[in-house]
Amino acid sequence: MTDATTTPTDLTALTALQTGDGRDGMLGPYGSRLLHGWYDTGRAAGLDEHLRRYGPPPFPRTAAAADRLVRAVDDAGLTGRGGAAFPTGRKLRTVAGGRGTAVVVANGMESEPASRKDETLLDLAPHLVLDGITLAAAAVGADVAHLCLPRTRQNQAQALREAVEERRRVGLAPVPVQVHELPHHYVSSEETSLVRWLNGGDARPLATPPRPFEKGVGRRPTLIDNVETLAHLALIARYGPHWFRGAGRPDAAGTTLVTLSGALRTPGVYEVEMGLPLGQLLDIAGGPAEPLGSVLLGGFFGSWLPAEQAVRVPFAKQDLAALGAGPGAGVIVALPARTCGLAETARVLGHLAAQSARQCGPCRLGLPAVAADFADLAWGRVTPEAVRRLEDRAALLAGRGACRHPDGASRFATTALRVFADDVRHHLRLGPCASAGDEPVLPVSDSPAPDDQEWR
Repeated sequence: MTDATTTPTDLTALTALQTGDGRDGMLGPYGSRLLHGWYDTGRAAGLDEHLRRYGPPPFPRTAAAADRLVRAVDDAGLTGRGGAAFPTGRKLRTVAGGRGTAVVVANGMESEPASRKDETLLDLAPHLVLDGITLAAAAVGADVAHLCLPRTRQNQAQALREAVEERRRVGLAPVPVQVHELPHHYVSSEETSLVRWLNGGDARPLATPPRPFEKGVGRRPTLIDNVETLAHLALIARYGPHWFRGAGRPDAAGTTLVTLSGALRTPGVYEVEMGLPLGQLLDIAGGPAEPLGSVLLGGFFGSWLPAEQAVRVPFAKQDLAALGAGPGAGVIVALPARTCGLAETARVLGHLAAQSARQCGPCRLGLPAVAADFADLAWGRVTPEAVRRLEDRAALLAGRGACRHPDGASRFATTALRVFADDVRHHLRLGPCASAGDEPVLPVSDSPAPDDQEWR
C-alpha cells in the first residue's frame, strides 16, 4: 500500500487490512491477485521471480489459439480499468477484425491527480503488465506495442525499458514493446491523445470518428487498454475465466485497484473485489479518520455523493450508474464534513479549465466561465441569479466538446451543486464558510496552463 498523494516508494505492507483467505478462486492469502506477488515478498517482482511464480506467458501461436484467448476474456467479463469500463473482449475482437495489421497501446499515463494505482502496479508487478501487452498483441494480430507513461516518472520508464530488454534477451518478446514518455497534462491520457502523439503530433485529443480501433497509430487498427486491464488479461490467460469470476459478482467480475484517500486512517492503493459496498472499501483503508460529509467517486471527471448514501452503494458500474456516478479509474476520496465542498470543487474546476486542450468552444470559453462562477460562489458573494447562471452554464458543457473533457467537468460541477446544496444556501445568505480557505483535500496542481510547446 502506498500513500495516495505521494510516489509509491514506501512499500510497507498493511496486510491485516486485507480480506480473503485463499478460497473461492482467490489467488493469494490476502484476497489479492495483481498484487499477490508483492504481498508474498514485500518487494517488486523481477523477471526471475515472476517466471517462478507464473511461468512464461501462454503466448498463442495460431489464429485459433488467439481466438480462444479472446473468448476467455469475454467469458471472464473483464472490463476496462481505465475509466470507461468497456468490455475488454469486445474491444479485442473489434481490433482483431479491423483492416490492416493492428497496433497495441498500453495506457499508463494516469493523469488523474487523485490516482496512484497504475504507477503502483507498474512498480510492483511490471512483468504482469508486459505479459498482458504481448498477449493482447497476439490476440489482435499486432506486430508492435507501445507503453505510454508520463514524463514525470522517468525512473519508472527507465526501469520498464530495462525490463523489456531483459525479456527480449530470454526470448519473451514475440512483439517489440516501445516505452514512451509523454507530456503529463490532464487530457494527455485520453486515448486519441496517445494516438495523436504517437503519430508525431501533440498529446491533445482528436475529434472522432474515426475511433482508434478503426484508424489509430499509423492509421492502423489500434487497441488501447489501461495497464491494469492488461495485467488482468495476463492472469486470465493463465487461470481462465472461471478463476477470474471467483471474485466479484456475476455482473461485476474480478478484482480492481482503487486509490483511497482523503479523511481515512490508512490512505493508499488497495486491491479489492468488485461489488463491495463503498463503506467496506473505506474500512479496508482503516475507516474514516473523522466524520465524513461526502465521497468523490471517479476523480476529477467523477461525481460527488453524500457520505451516508455512498457507504451503502456497491462499487460496481450498474449500481453507481443509478446514482449518476461510476467507478471511473478507481478513485475514491473521503471528504470530511468540516470541509467546504464548494471550495474543493472550485479548485478542481480551475485546474480542469487550465488543463484543457483549448481546441473547442466549451473548453476555451465555457469551462473557464464555469470555473470563474464557481470560484465566486466558493470565495465571494453571489446572488441567486448568478447560481442559476452557473447551473445553466455547467449543463451546457456536456456533449458539446471535441473530447470528453467538458463532459467530465460538467458532471463534477453539477453533482457538486446538488450534493453541497446546503453550502450553496449558506454562501448565498452569509458568504463563504469558515473552512473555504482551508488546506485542500483534493490534490490540485497550481501549474499554469501548458503552452503549445508543452504538448509535445
